[in-house]
Amino acid sequence: MANETATMMDVPLTIDLVVDRAERWMRGTEVVSRRPDKSITRTTYGAVAARARKLARALVHAGIGRGDRVATLMWNHSEHLECYFGIPLAGAATHTLNLRLHPDEIAYIANDAGDRYVIVDDCLLPLFDKVVAAGAKFERVIVVGAPGTHEPYERFLESAPASTALPKLAETDALAVCYTSGTTGKPKGVVYSHRSTILHSIVEVIPDSLGLSRADTLLPVVPMFHVNAWGLPYACALVGAKLVFPGPHLDAANLLELFQNEKVTVGAGVPTIWLGIREALDANPGKWQLQPGLRMIVGGSAAPEQMIRDFDRLGMTLIHAWGMTETSPVGTVSRVPPHLAGADEDTRYRLRAKQGTPTPLVDLCIRNDAGDVPADDKTTGELMVRGPWIAARYAGGHSPERWTADGWFRTGDVARIDEHGFIQLTDRVADQIKSGGEWISSQELENSLMGHPAVKEAAVVGVPHAKWSERPLAVVVLKPGATVTADELRDHLAPKFAKFWLPDAVVFVEAIPRTSAGKFKKTELRDTYRDHYS
Repeated sequence: MANETATMMDVPLTIDLVVDRAERWMRGTEVVSRRPDKSITRTTYGAVAARARKLARALVHAGIGRGDRVATLMWNHSEHLECYFGIPLAGAATHTLNLRLHPDEIAYIANDAGDRYVIVDDCLLPLFDKVVAAGAKFERVIVVGAPGTHEPYERFLESAPASTALPKLAETDALAVCYTSGTTGKPKGVVYSHRSTILHSIVEVIPDSLGLSRADTLLPVVPMFHVNAWGLPYACALVGAKLVFPGPHLDAANLLELFQNEKVTVGAGVPTIWLGIREALDANPGKWQLQPGLRMIVGGSAAPEQMIRDFDRLGMTLIHAWGMTETSPVGTVSRVPPHLAGADEDTRYRLRAKQGTPTPLVDLCIRNDAGDVPADDKTTGELMVRGPWIAARYAGGHSPERWTADGWFRTGDVARIDEHGFIQLTDRVADQIKSGGEWISSQELENSLMGHPAVKEAAVVGVPHAKWSERPLAVVVLKPGATVTADELRDHLAPKFAKFWLPDAVVFVEAIPRTSAGKFKKTELRDTYRDHYS
């Protein structure tokens, strides 16, 4: 008896646990989709689960086997959710193709992943044709909507006998594939397991993490082709939260209409989305009646402190989170701890604007050449993470230098940590500016510039300089009707930063180029303005 092993059941953490639970216990919960023609369709978790099983049987019947890749080229809607469940139920891995990339890049990613089949939205067939022309090779093309010359999705669902057996899943099986954005070199594949996805979903619903519950209605503005919509569809199915999919209509007016009509309690998207919504609300006071305390999960890039303050003013709560493709993606969440709830307002906002503390089961450290940095909120180093949903390698073994000998993933983010354990990202390693031998954080300058009442967006890049090697240049988009001078913006920054940090010049533009993930495309900015200080 004394040496008896654990007496717990050995139940693999696989996607069928989520699908079975949604079908049995949450079957009446709505899944709402806005279509390309702006019409609204409604289904339920019960119907989605049943159709996902049909998809799984059809894939198995068609010859898809364990570990095969089945791609999707789709917007956010219920059929895409069926793919999230049905493809891994068949033993295969869902590979979401990023429709915002260039067709050449999509073709490279599809071929590198070895995608066998692809499921495409009919409205994306013109893009798909360009992807094929760029060399993508698929054995079978299945189209949701009007199929044209391709195979209809609805017919494919009915193509297998109901008796078709589905494979027994292992928690170490591949569930999904996502590719990095390719900002440095070629995009690299990350393969998520059933186990990593289930654990990530469980932690997302913890109150001190993202705190999703059955009482919530979530609208993921973040695309389902971007890091599995931050894992939120799985987490929502796990607890039975209502899902509202916006389709391709991601402008502020359409989103706010859905927020109002569907009584959305949680949204999720990059700062650009929330900036647009803030402008729409300020320009049209009282037009949309939103749920009190509507929570907005923001990630992808840092949320300026002013944005958090503005949404509090509007009766909405912004929750700052951080992650990467390699972290499934949620790694940290910023929530003010109870012992600081009575701190002064500036302190609380400063904490909320940081990336926060690691979620349960994620460990992190910050290292520089001297070792682990002290918790002094000053010393910076590279943020490193490890945990059960952190990638241990890239598919194909690319870039092994991203992992340390003692098992940490090197994020490429420069960070510091304060006495409360809150992480503050100050820059990407590649985006730091070295001027006269001293480092300047572009991200901190950007966040401060976006706190100016006239500034809508700001990006700061290092530009070659004959004397100082590099000097910061600010690229600024003003709010409609606003005016401000470069000197006034420098005066705004001066109290917060050393004099040598201040940009030597400010360029005013109508728009800042962005990556497919909504981040500033600094490589393009550096190229555009490389001769600015010549």
